[in-house]
Amino acid sequence: MSNAIRVIAPYRYEGTWVFDDPDVDLLREPFVAGMPEMIDELVKDIGDAHTGFRLLFSDRPFPEYQWRMTRMKEEMGGYWYRVEALEMRGWLCPAMFRYFENAPGEIYIKAEPRR
Repeated sequence: MSNAIRVIAPYRYEGTWVFDDPDVDLLREPFVAGMPEMIDELVKDIGDAHTGFRLLFSDRPFPEYQWRMTRMKEEMGGYWYRVEALEMRGWLCPAMFRYFENAPGEIYIKAEPRR
């Protein structure tokens, strides 16, 4: 059984947000197509977030989550998600399947400073 809540540590690299996760063989995996702008909004109150922050995510609600992202449509092997409260949307590439067997209908997220 896999963890219900996952954590990655995104950081800025070459002008965009990326993350490393050696457990699933990802190195400098970039966020693209609307996701960098969403992350900018998510971390606006975290000082020095560009050097790295903790991003918790799950396909189930968890205490103190910040946003609920709702799946919209499939495109090019990934899926578009939206955050209604912000009227923003972004695309999650097929790397999401390293964490989820299927594209979740909802993804709950929270950003916090690295400790």
